[in-house]
Amino acid sequence: MSSRQIQWALAAVFFVLGGWCLVSPSSVMALTITPQYRSNDFIALFAIGCFGAQAILAGLFAAFSRFTKTTFLAYGVALLPFFVFNYWFYVVTPVLSVVGLLDAVGNVIMLGLCVAGCRRAPRN
Repeated sequence: MSSRQIQWALAAVFFVLGGWCLVSPSSVMALTITPQYRSNDFIALFAIGCFGAQAILAGLFAAFSRFTKTTFLAYGVALLPFFVFNYWFYVVTPVLSVVGLLDAVGNVIMLGLCVAGCRRAPRN
């Protein structure tokens, strides 16, 4: 896979999960949040939709930027706090359901893509 293809794969994770949040925030709430933390209040669904829009924006940046080895490395390092988030809100304070761990799966995929991209991308 080329460096460009890896970028598009990174973008795809954002497009799929972010698109879901943007298009159907109520299903995201119902499927990814444990019952004790669910809310169908407008502001909660609005926040999920906003999160989705931000993810789509991040996907566009991933797809259309020029990544170097350093970019892939920085992207990979920036993903690490998200693993702490996933652990915390699944194990310590169980906000996320098992389906909510799709976020962690997406992060694992993106981290693997960053490693592959770092190996294949140009230096400059």
